[in-house]
Amino acid sequence: MASNRHLGRIIALQTLYEEEFRHDAGDAAFDLNKVLERNIKRYEALVDDVDFIEKLVKGVSTKQADLDAVLQPIAPEWPIDQIARMDRIILRMGLYELEHTTDVPPKVVINEAIELAKAFGSENSSKFVNGVLGTALRNKTGEEPEPAKKTPKKAT
Repeated sequence: MASNRHLGRIIALQTLYEEEFRHDAGDAAFDLNKVLERNIKRYEALVDDVDFIEKLVKGVSTKQADLDAVLQPIAPEWPIDQIARMDRIILRMGLYELEHTTDVPPKVVINEAIELAKAFGSENSSKFVNGVLGTALRNKTGEEPEPAKKTPKKAT
Protein backbone atom coordinates (compact mmCIF):
# COMPACT_ATOMS: atom_id res chain seq x y z
CA MET A 1 0.00 0.00 0.00
CA ALA A 2 2.80 2.48 0.79
CA SER A 3 4.26 2.37 -2.73
CA ASN A 4 0.75 2.91 -4.03
CA ARG A 5 0.72 6.27 -2.24
CA HIS A 6 3.03 7.75 -4.85
CA LEU A 7 0.30 7.23 -7.45
CA GLY A 8 -2.20 8.55 -4.91
CA ARG A 9 -0.20 11.76 -4.60
CA ILE A 10 -0.14 12.10 -8.39
CA ILE A 11 -3.93 11.74 -8.49
CA ALA A 12 -4.25 14.29 -5.68
CA LEU A 13 -1.93 16.67 -7.53
CA GLN A 14 -3.97 16.36 -10.73
CA THR A 15 -7.19 16.98 -8.85
CA LEU A 16 -5.91 19.98 -6.90
CA TYR A 17 -4.32 21.45 -10.03
CA GLU A 18 -7.64 21.21 -11.86
CA GLU A 19 -9.45 22.74 -8.88
CA GLU A 20 -7.18 25.79 -8.80
CA PHE A 21 -7.12 26.18 -12.57
CA ARG A 22 -10.89 26.04 -12.91
CA HIS A 23 -11.47 28.37 -9.96
CA ASP A 24 -9.03 30.87 -11.48
CA ALA A 25 -10.91 30.57 -14.77
CA GLY A 26 -14.17 31.43 -12.99
CA ASP A 27 -15.75 27.99 -13.40
CA ALA A 28 -18.64 28.17 -10.94
CA ALA A 29 -19.76 24.64 -11.87
CA PHE A 30 -16.59 22.99 -10.57
CA ASP A 31 -17.30 20.09 -8.21
CA LEU A 32 -14.24 18.81 -6.36
CA ASN A 33 -15.91 15.53 -5.40
CA LYS A 34 -16.83 14.72 -9.00
CA VAL A 35 -13.35 15.52 -10.30
CA LEU A 36 -11.73 13.50 -7.52
CA GLU A 37 -14.03 10.55 -8.25
CA ARG A 38 -13.23 10.77 -11.98
CA ASN A 39 -9.48 10.89 -11.37
CA ILE A 40 -9.54 7.97 -8.94
CA LYS A 41 -11.69 5.93 -11.33
CA ARG A 42 -9.10 6.47 -14.07
CA TYR A 43 -6.58 4.50 -11.99
CA GLU A 44 -8.92 2.27 -10.01
CA ALA A 45 -7.12 -0.93 -10.97
CA LEU A 46 -3.88 0.43 -9.48
CA VAL A 47 -5.21 2.29 -6.43
CA ASP A 48 -6.15 0.58 -3.20
CA ASP A 49 -5.77 3.45 -0.72
CA VAL A 50 -8.56 5.75 -1.89
CA ASP A 51 -9.04 7.07 1.64
CA PHE A 52 -5.50 8.52 1.61
CA ILE A 53 -6.16 10.35 -1.67
CA GLU A 54 -9.50 11.72 -0.50
CA LYS A 55 -8.08 12.95 2.81
CA LEU A 56 -5.13 14.59 1.07
CA VAL A 57 -7.22 16.36 -1.56
CA LYS A 58 -9.97 17.51 0.78
CA GLY A 59 -7.49 18.48 3.49
CA VAL A 60 -5.37 20.60 1.15
CA SER A 61 -8.47 22.13 -0.42
CA THR A 62 -10.12 23.10 2.88
CA LYS A 63 -6.92 24.24 4.61
CA GLN A 64 -5.43 26.09 1.63
CA ALA A 65 -5.43 29.52 3.31
CA ASP A 66 -3.80 28.12 6.48
CA LEU A 67 -1.17 26.29 4.43
CA ASP A 68 -0.41 29.41 2.40
CA ALA A 69 -0.04 31.43 5.62
CA VAL A 70 2.66 29.00 6.79
CA LEU A 71 4.38 28.83 3.40
CA GLN A 72 4.57 32.59 2.73
CA PRO A 73 7.11 33.49 5.44
CA ILE A 74 9.27 30.52 4.46
CA ALA A 75 9.66 31.82 0.89
CA PRO A 76 9.22 35.60 1.36
CA GLU A 77 10.78 36.50 -1.98
CA TRP A 78 8.00 34.57 -3.70
CA PRO A 79 4.45 35.68 -2.93
CA ILE A 80 2.21 32.61 -2.98
CA ASP A 81 0.35 33.76 -6.08
CA GLN A 82 3.65 34.20 -7.94
CA ILE A 83 4.90 30.67 -7.29
CA ALA A 84 4.25 28.44 -10.29
CA ARG A 85 0.88 26.73 -9.85
CA MET A 86 2.38 23.22 -9.91
CA ASP A 87 5.03 24.09 -7.32
CA ARG A 88 2.47 25.85 -5.12
CA ILE A 89 0.20 22.80 -5.08
CA ILE A 90 3.08 20.42 -4.39
CA LEU A 91 4.16 22.65 -1.50
CA ARG A 92 0.63 22.69 -0.08
CA MET A 93 0.37 18.91 -0.33
CA GLY A 94 3.74 18.38 1.33
CA LEU A 95 3.02 20.87 4.10
CA TYR A 96 -0.41 19.35 4.69
CA GLU A 97 1.16 15.92 5.11
CA LEU A 98 3.87 17.31 7.41
CA GLU A 99 1.31 19.04 9.61
CA HIS A 100 -1.71 16.74 9.52
CA THR A 101 -0.56 13.15 9.05
CA THR A 102 1.32 10.87 11.40
CA ASP A 103 1.62 7.68 9.39
CA VAL A 104 4.26 8.93 6.93
CA PRO A 105 7.72 9.97 8.16
CA PRO A 106 8.50 13.63 7.39
CA LYS A 107 11.54 12.72 5.30
CA VAL A 108 9.37 10.51 3.10
CA VAL A 109 6.84 13.33 2.68
CA ILE A 110 9.60 15.70 1.55
CA ASN A 111 11.17 13.14 -0.78
CA GLU A 112 7.77 12.42 -2.34
CA ALA A 113 7.18 16.14 -2.88
CA ILE A 114 10.62 16.44 -4.50
CA GLU A 115 9.82 13.56 -6.84
CA LEU A 116 6.53 15.20 -7.83
CA ALA A 117 8.38 18.45 -8.49
CA LYS A 118 10.95 16.64 -10.65
CA ALA A 119 8.22 14.92 -12.63
CA PHE A 120 5.75 17.79 -13.02
CA GLY A 121 7.57 21.03 -12.22
CA SER A 122 10.24 23.08 -13.90
CA GLU A 123 13.97 22.44 -13.87
CA ASN A 124 14.50 24.08 -10.46
CA SER A 125 11.22 23.07 -8.84
CA SER A 126 12.65 20.15 -6.88
CA LYS A 127 15.32 22.34 -5.25
CA PHE A 128 12.73 24.99 -4.37
CA VAL A 129 10.31 22.42 -2.93
CA ASN A 130 13.11 20.74 -0.97
CA GLY A 131 14.22 24.07 0.52
CA VAL A 132 10.75 25.27 1.48
CA LEU A 133 9.55 21.97 2.96
CA GLY A 134 12.89 21.43 4.69
CA THR A 135 12.47 24.81 6.37
CA ALA A 136 8.88 23.97 7.29
CA LEU A 137 10.08 20.76 8.94
CA ARG A 138 12.85 22.57 10.83
CA ASN A 139 10.36 25.22 11.98
CA LYS A 140 7.99 22.52 13.20
CA THR A 141 10.34 20.05 14.84
CA GLY A 142 13.90 21.28 14.65
CA GLU A 143 14.58 18.14 12.59
CA GLU A 144 16.87 18.39 9.58
CA PRO A 145 15.72 16.59 6.43
CA GLU A 146 18.21 14.35 4.68
CA PRO A 147 19.51 15.66 1.37
CA ALA A 148 17.31 14.58 -1.53
CA LYS A 149 18.48 11.51 -3.39
CA LYS A 150 19.80 12.32 -6.82
CA THR A 151 17.86 10.75 -9.61
CA PRO A 152 19.17 10.78 -13.15
CA LYS A 153 17.72 13.47 -15.39
CA LYS A 154 15.32 12.28 -18.02
CA ALA A 155 16.48 12.55 -21.59
CA THR A 156 14.59 15.21 -23.48
